[in-house]
Amino acid sequence: MEIKPLKELKLYGFNNLTKTLSFNMYDICYAKSTEHRQAYIEYIDEEYNSDRLARILTDVADIVGAHILNIAKQDYDPQGASVTMLISEEQEKEPLSGAEAVNLTGPLPTAVVAHLDKSHITVHTYPESHPNKGISSFRADIDVSTCGKISPLTTLNYLVDSFSPDIAIVDYRVRGFTRDLNGKKFFIDHKISSIQNYLSTEQRDLYQKIDVNVYQENIFHTKMILKDFDLDNYLFGMAKKELLPREKKKIKQRLNKEMAEIYHGKNIPKV
Repeated sequence: MEIKPLKELKLYGFNNLTKTLSFNMYDICYAKSTEHRQAYIEYIDEEYNSDRLARILTDVADIVGAHILNIAKQDYDPQGASVTMLISEEQEKEPLSGAEAVNLTGPLPTAVVAHLDKSHITVHTYPESHPNKGISSFRADIDVSTCGKISPLTTLNYLVDSFSPDIAIVDYRVRGFTRDLNGKKFFIDHKISSIQNYLSTEQRDLYQKIDVNVYQENIFHTKMILKDFDLDNYLFGMAKKELLPREKKKIKQRLNKEMAEIYHGKNIPKV
């Protein structure tokens, strides 16, 4: 969905509204043994190294039409990576269209910090395992914060498509104010009723979604969880056909409980 600016809004000076899009994205899997859980962590570390992190941020910069000034990247021992990207918001190139942004694909970052001129992008991941239930997961925390006319909402579909999360918790907030030619303050410079409106039809169809919005404060909150559940998509180091029916049922219950607790933000007691 296109970002629609307020009509006839002519500003006095620089548009210094700060617009921040924040994600918590979760990927859940079942790794039966200690060896499988360790292999999962190693897979994440290898698959999402600093080179791939830099490519993700380069795509994000292309989407918002920012100019990359400098990239610094580092892989850490024993695990982890980070990237710092200096970006200018001078609009030296045109932002990508909505269709172009949706069509972009990319790997999942591990840790990224990108500094824009008066803005920033950060991405970090947190892999972890349940000590005795076989559940393994990683959380990706992402912040895309921009000042001026650029809105990070244009990166929404690309980031969801790149991460393909089981669960996504998304916040969008506009802070500060800007002035028109007569000195009148404006606390938002575009129309928005829900983050959901900026998802592609394909993304909306994949997820169940709920909103908690505080319109008078320009705060928008959307939670999403995948509708479909295929056990094969959640097993690491094994396949569904290798499991006995009772074992498949138990694993599915554990995975559903884990996802429900993350989605609702609270522990669910045993029935």
